[in-house]
Amino acid sequence: MHILIVEDDPVVADVLGMTLEEAGHHQSIAHNIETALAELKHNTIDAVLLDINLPDGDGPRLARLIRKNHMPVPILVVSGNASTDDKIAALGAGADGYLTKPFDRFELLANLDAIIRRTHGHSSATVSVGNLEVDLNRHLALVDGESLPLTGKEFRIVEFLALRKGSVLSKTAFLSHLYGGMDEPEPKIIDVFICKLRRKLEVAGARGVSIDTVWGQGYILRETEAVGQTPAALPSSIEDAELDEPMAKTVAKRHAVGTRHQMSASS
Repeated sequence: MHILIVEDDPVVADVLGMTLEEAGHHQSIAHNIETALAELKHNTIDAVLLDINLPDGDGPRLARLIRKNHMPVPILVVSGNASTDDKIAALGAGADGYLTKPFDRFELLANLDAIIRRTHGHSSATVSVGNLEVDLNRHLALVDGESLPLTGKEFRIVEFLALRKGSVLSKTAFLSHLYGGMDEPEPKIIDVFICKLRRKLEVAGARGVSIDTVWGQGYILRETEAVGQTPAALPSSIEDAELDEPMAKTVAKRHAVGTRHQMSASS
């Protein structure tokens, strides 16, 4: 993920940046609102970590500007201000979450992951497409429960596609997600990654999932069919669904006895 840190204190910004990099994210730093808006305009940003107090305005002002321009990027406010009024102002301006300093780095990452998931319509940390499961918390991709042997960048591509399932993603967006504007290779490298991913999915027996090429635009992850949930597997009634295992065995036994009686009577 490419995360924009909007923080005027360089020491705090560096600490946040190291935390994100250790978790496998890319980061950019803006020390004021003007620089932050330029970053959002020229780069594909997956989320914003926003301080309240900035040299050219407060955090809620930037949040309002982002929402006014209909940018759906998730915003997590990270501030030493713990007052209820500050929290209400930030959330009312369009922030998706509010975390008070000091905090544990794992708490920060968990909050960040949660608002990114919610922004893309995923309440769970696991995104399923066909028989492919992408575990966003554990950074794993699984087919029928078996982990796919992916490199770090291959997983990031799967993660990016899964979070935006059904949306066409350009090669430029992939490059920003993978490299965060630092030492980006040629766009054709994305074609190589996608080719390898398709092959690994095929070898693993992936079903109901397809990474399709949209010529001139990019790639899209599609679910071609729901896998693993057939009508026969669903309970026929609420009562059946609520039967515990001992009761289910008793019902099955009674059904079998009844069937034998019917067969004896008919013979």
